[in-house]
Amino acid sequence: MYNQWFMSTAPATYRNTRTLTTAQVKDTLDLTKNLTDIQPGTLRQYPQILPVLRMSTMPPIARDRLIGLADITTSLVVSMEKGKIPPKMSAEKLDLELIKIGSIIEKLADEDICPWLKEKRHPTKDEVYRASTIIADRLCGAASDPIIRNAQEKRQLQILGEWLNLNGYILIENGSGLKFNSMAPGTYSFRLNVPVTREDAQKINMPIDAVIMSKFTKPGEFPLLIETKSAGDYTNTNKRRKEEATKFRQLRDEYGKVTFVLLLCGYFDPGYLGYEASEGIDWIWEHRLDDLLEFGV
Repeated sequence: MYNQWFMSTAPATYRNTRTLTTAQVKDTLDLTKNLTDIQPGTLRQYPQILPVLRMSTMPPIARDRLIGLADITTSLVVSMEKGKIPPKMSAEKLDLELIKIGSIIEKLADEDICPWLKEKRHPTKDEVYRASTIIADRLCGAASDPIIRNAQEKRQLQILGEWLNLNGYILIENGSGLKFNSMAPGTYSFRLNVPVTREDAQKINMPIDAVIMSKFTKPGEFPLLIETKSAGDYTNTNKRRKEEATKFRQLRDEYGKVTFVLLLCGYFDPGYLGYEASEGIDWIWEHRLDDLLEFGV
């Protein structure tokens, strides 16, 4: 089932993302005069272009490699990757570190895909488009797993919603002040925040993919919480299996008895399933959504 979806949908999903990313790369080249003039003012105003700049070098450099090469603070790079500038950093230090970033990128800029740099001339329109496409492909390649996983999650929630609608449930849109513990019986919502307390005593909002309040719920009962999971191979699932266990543990510590279920599609082996079962987590296969009835839905 996962393979069929991948073959029919993943290429188009990746292509669409690459098209959007190519436009972002083109904007970055415009802002930096095609990588010939990376000014601190530009980086300060448009910090979100840093991932594009990292992928425009030869070889492309990871975030930590840039931090080491430029001898700059980690917090600056982490913030820039999120599209922000650290508010507490002094203007003097900020300019100094942004100059270092620009210098490293200009020195390592890939002259094979940007031949105008070596020849010290203005690029043609075709050269800029070609370079933008290659850099965009590098960016998408580094994020291919999340791109596919996000598309799968969207599809899984759509399938789950269709099943719930057919069984008489009503979707409540998130963002209208909805709280997980005040939902009416027979309703459901997607990507709803549930407050929990972390081990460091800090309160956080934990996003849950699907929250379902059964039609048969009695006053004071907790809704069913579902986390969607898909995987194209066994390796990644075993790397990520602790994420669900940590979520469930925090929910249980905060609210006591909680029903937390995984909606699975793809490659999940007995090792993964056994680990989740040992943590008290149950699961439903996407091709057997009627198993939701076993949870009182």
